[in-house]
Amino acid sequence: MTRTKASMRFKLAGTAAAVMMATGTMATVANAQEQVRWQVPIAFPSNLVGLSTPVVHLSESLQAASGGNINLRYYEPGELIPAFEILDAVSEGQYPAGFTWIGYDQGSIPSLPLYAGAPFGMEPSSYLAWYYHGDGHTLLEEIYEPYNVQPLLCSMIGPEAAGWFAEPVESLEQMDGLRIRFAGIGGRVMERLGASVTMLPGGELYQAMERGTIDATEFSAPAVDRILGMQEIVNNYLMPGWHQTFTTAFLLVNQDSWNSLEEASRAQIEMGCRSATLFGLSESEWENPLALQGFVEEGVNAQVLPEEVLQELRTITHEVQQEIANEDDMFRRVLDSQQDWMRIHGEWRTKGYLPKEYYLPENIQQLD
Repeated sequence: MTRTKASMRFKLAGTAAAVMMATGTMATVANAQEQVRWQVPIAFPSNLVGLSTPVVHLSESLQAASGGNINLRYYEPGELIPAFEILDAVSEGQYPAGFTWIGYDQGSIPSLPLYAGAPFGMEPSSYLAWYYHGDGHTLLEEIYEPYNVQPLLCSMIGPEAAGWFAEPVESLEQMDGLRIRFAGIGGRVMERLGASVTMLPGGELYQAMERGTIDATEFSAPAVDRILGMQEIVNNYLMPGWHQTFTTAFLLVNQDSWNSLEEASRAQIEMGCRSATLFGLSESEWENPLALQGFVEEGVNAQVLPEEVLQELRTITHEVQQEIANEDDMFRRVLDSQQDWMRIHGEWRTKGYLPKEYYLPENIQQLD
């Protein structure tokens, strides 16, 4: 045998031994890790792109990464508790964790819509920077401390659509008297315009529109709205999503349950949620353009709101936010922090990125 072949065989044997040692070490760590068995109620059906598919990703990833030691079993809305009761159930320790859009709890915690999806707010990239590296997560922990809850960002998508309407929207006067499902701060804006606003979970929207219980609705982005089948009932689809420039979902964990975990388990769940956030954002950015394309091909009127309408909505949004800030100090603190960062990031966004016109379909140059 030549020296080269002998050397190669020695290296291969050494590599194999190293792999076996590493595998054995991982197995030992997995075997030594605590068993986590959590029931997790979720607020959306688990098939909704970017909204709830991340919790499926989270559950499967944690199961694999922990060697089966961490099992987060999620339950569809209503299987354990109604979708709007997740915060109370987690806070009281009825369940160790829940996965939800935290804007549903704006009635008791006015600042939460700023984290869940804010009108004329940040784009996803600037929000993630603010949340992970700015004041975002620290302020949210302070918000949830009285509720004995640890919040973990666990899903994100880009802007929603502005909703489904029976007629094209040319003026905000059309909102007066309209019965509409609308969420978050945007709902208060619509009320200011004379609309009758109601809050319904996604699973009830199709029947509500079909039966005429409501005249119009917003819920999510094109890929999700397509799953709900709204295009089968109404034809006018408004954009952009002025009322939610991003949408997030959080894993809310009972603080006592969180504190009782070993450090390794907490680290894996935190990393799992970061992975789930990336999964949801990338999946939705893939599926939403395809869904919108499908709508257009099927004859849906995908209308972009006129600039003058958007400017009026922005003015009313500022008035509503000012009123909430006057009533709630935490809302003011969070909004001030977000807007301070938006001014800094906006300078970078405007000068560092190409103008959006470069991405218009007609400006994409094909190769010969």
